[in-house]
Amino acid sequence: MVESSARRDVYKWGFVTALGVIAGYVAVLLANVRHFYTDDSESQYGPLWVMLGRQLRAGRFPTMVPEHWMAGNYTIEEAGLLNPPQLLIDLIAPSVDNIALYTTVIKLIFAIVLGLGVYRICLEYGAKLPWAAVAGIAIPFTGWLLFFDEASWYTAFTGTAWLVHAWASGVRYARGRSGPVPTFVFLYLAISVQYIFPAVEAGLMIGAVAVGELVYQRKWQPSARLLAVAGCAAVAGVATYLPSALSAKVTWRGTAQINNDQFLTVPWSESLNASLPSTLPAYSSWWGYVQPMPVVYIAWFLIPALAFIDWRKARENWREFTAIALVAIMALMWTAGPGTIGPLRWPARVLPMLALGLLVLVCVLLGRYATFADWRRRGIAAGVLIGLLWLRSFSAAPDEVVWHVVAALGITALGAAAVWLGLRRGTAAACALIIVSVSPIAFLQVHAAQPTPMSWNLPENRSDMKAAFPDFAGTTLQLADRGLIQPGERTLQGAYGSLVFGNYSKDLELTYVSGYTPNGHFWFGEMLCMRWDTSVCPDAYRRAFATEPSTGKTIVDLMKVDRVVLQKALYPDAGNQPAPPGWKWVDYPGHEKYIAVLEREDGLLSIQNGRVAAVTGGTATSISESDQTSRVRVSSGQGGRVVVARLGWPGYRATLNGRDIPIDVVAKTFVSVDIPAGTKNAELELTWRPPGWKLGGGAVLLGLLGAGALQWMYLRGRRRDDDEPGGGTPPIAESPAPEPDLAGAIR
Repeated sequence: MVESSARRDVYKWGFVTALGVIAGYVAVLLANVRHFYTDDSESQYGPLWVMLGRQLRAGRFPTMVPEHWMAGNYTIEEAGLLNPPQLLIDLIAPSVDNIALYTTVIKLIFAIVLGLGVYRICLEYGAKLPWAAVAGIAIPFTGWLLFFDEASWYTAFTGTAWLVHAWASGVRYARGRSGPVPTFVFLYLAISVQYIFPAVEAGLMIGAVAVGELVYQRKWQPSARLLAVAGCAAVAGVATYLPSALSAKVTWRGTAQINNDQFLTVPWSESLNASLPSTLPAYSSWWGYVQPMPVVYIAWFLIPALAFIDWRKARENWREFTAIALVAIMALMWTAGPGTIGPLRWPARVLPMLALGLLVLVCVLLGRYATFADWRRRGIAAGVLIGLLWLRSFSAAPDEVVWHVVAALGITALGAAAVWLGLRRGTAAACALIIVSVSPIAFLQVHAAQPTPMSWNLPENRSDMKAAFPDFAGTTLQLADRGLIQPGERTLQGAYGSLVFGNYSKDLELTYVSGYTPNGHFWFGEMLCMRWDTSVCPDAYRRAFATEPSTGKTIVDLMKVDRVVLQKALYPDAGNQPAPPGWKWVDYPGHEKYIAVLEREDGLLSIQNGRVAAVTGGTATSISESDQTSRVRVSSGQGGRVVVARLGWPGYRATLNGRDIPIDVVAKTFVSVDIPAGTKNAELELTWRPPGWKLGGGAVLLGLLGAGALQWMYLRGRRRDDDEPGGGTPPIAESPAPEPDLAGAIR
């Protein structure tokens, strides 16, 4: 009966955690209704979901879309193609008109997942329920998560949300309270979001937990089991990253390198700002040295509350907290550099892991060893800590001195009220005050950061976008520079009714060459001087219509582009000079202010003869086309070559009448195949598969088999224990859990 009551309490406080996260989200939306639909979320992820969902609904698994030249290899983009929850998100996306609303709801769901995961971690380390709820509610509103990962970098956010559950489940597995399957599943989900940071962070976290359990339990078997299931998840996750690793040599990122620079590296001293809501840390970023957002903030109580921990009792049980401390220390070391480790760049991205480690550590310590004994002396110590917070924040951003004073006085008042409630009403009342304070602080922080420097201000309703935009059939190449759009023109009535940047064209359900990509094809980008956001240099027009000497075809012909859209701000004379041979200027009333449009005189080239772009020394007739395969009937008496409108990514294979033949590239960009002399009516099949796909598939199968074997071993061990007299999992704690009923609920 006691255990049942305790379990109800666990669920009750878990429900409080979810409600607290929702309340915080509402507060943030009151400060900026588009906060969770900004920067990469509006320009990359939201439109990507729409496009991927449309592909999936059409029965195509969108590993490659050749006409999306700049970002068409989705096995190396942040698409989460092997992540089941993400595929579900993609499937729903085309049915939602308001993409800003959809993005916000999806992020709220993951914020709740994140909060509950941190709540679980705290419970596993023996924290009282109210303090576990405090940690779970506070984590989504820590600085970097709130202003970057939740607002913009969606895959980093979702990866963290899955990672925290892997941590909690990993502790349970190591301590014999759960099987390996939950740990495997959550680790795989963190890895397969297709963003490298959560994958690496998950590995470091599991390593820390394994060390922590070895120190705590003083036996190696539990840690070995944990490392085994983590290894299975890592093996299964290989399929997610093999295509990127094997394609790296032709991308902007290149091969592995380690170097250091100061961009987005955060000095350790900035962590001393972690409890002052007004803090504006000092380090180099896009906005100079002093940041416009409190991205190192964690929680107002984090540092002052250290004065109210019984450190003597905490030291007696230090072994239990080894893993948490290791996570925080590793994150702190990483945030300070080096600036680039292979694909890992910008160490500030690890700030959520630092916030996670410190928040869990402090809330667990408070949840087990909080004390109000000698509260006056402890209050003075807390005041000194707040003074140090103020001093460090003032040193970083002295121009904000008034707000720093207000913030310091505010958290002093909150701290005094929490102590008073703790003395008079108990732990739950003090924690309730802290929980209630999270939302207004988040509101004030987001409100103070307006107008956000991150927003592209892309439209929200896809129906409005499509109604305002020209209905461009076929494949379109846009030559434009996003930096030339003035702030007042970032509307549907302005530039966004005529121009696309990032993945905006996917919201419009139009086929554009350009797309948002952090992993662009190096040589294609060089050819058109096209950047990650689809912007180009002024020379792009000349380059696009330049003739490739070995084929005698222009670049736009080799790409089989049907239309070229020129931004008037980048090309002021567009429409006034003669059109290139075979092209004509076409008027689109209502759009003349922003664009001039070139279209082919002979109609859409993209639908003529499949993807065959150029033939020398023979003939080539398309038989069939799919995104992954081109089948062509070829003939050549003296030997020739076929060039197809496909970007030369690794992974292509060519066969002629079933026999393998070599593949080459033209201009380091376009896939080409040499046809042997004497070929007559032969079938050329050009097929692309993600490089390493067989190895990746085998790795997934191996990982699943390994996890299944570990689950079988776990169940077998459970049955053996149950058959023994007095069976069951023996307690492993060095000291009793702080509350017997809670310990029973956790089991």
